[in-house]
Amino acid sequence: MNFDIKEILSVTLILFSIIDILGSIPIILNIRKKTGGIDAERTTLVSAALMFGYLYLGSKILALFGVDIKSFAVAGAIILLLMGFEMILGREIFKHNPTTGARSSSIVPLAFPIIAGAGTMTSLLSLKAVYAIENILVGIVINVILVYVVLRSTKILERKISPASIEVMQKVFGLILLSIAIKLIKENLFVF
Repeated sequence: MNFDIKEILSVTLILFSIIDILGSIPIILNIRKKTGGIDAERTTLVSAALMFGYLYLGSKILALFGVDIKSFAVAGAIILLLMGFEMILGREIFKHNPTTGARSSSIVPLAFPIIAGAGTMTSLLSLKAVYAIENILVGIVINVILVYVVLRSTKILERKISPASIEVMQKVFGLILLSIAIKLIKENLFVF
């Protein structure tokens, strides 16, 4: 094993900026409000499994289904686009089944595409070409721990942040989410 602190730090920071768990707090609070809770452990485990899967099998799985990374990125961007509209307009697009509640929202849209979406997959496949696999694995583990800490802190965050502030944050981050989705679509769908 060839652990390199500089590589681990680089991978960790790249993934942290792509996952953007801190920027996702308004989205997480919105999902928590609609479903009554978030299963932090399940979301973290599914996100980690997706990231490890992307690293080892991402390109093979997409090739198996005849899907290229650009198409996958556009599909994830459409989900993000709809979530952005939902946050800005205050309309419910993603219907949550009250019987499944926090369990279903742990997978879609939280684990995928918010935490481990198309951007994460593309980044991991790109990082694999540059960095040693063991350093990428450590970077993933560090990010998964950070995701878990934020998800476990949602009750505290909700108490500390006023409802009006949460609503403003949701509108602002909804607009940012729309921008990210449009950027993903533009970069992967249209060739200028």
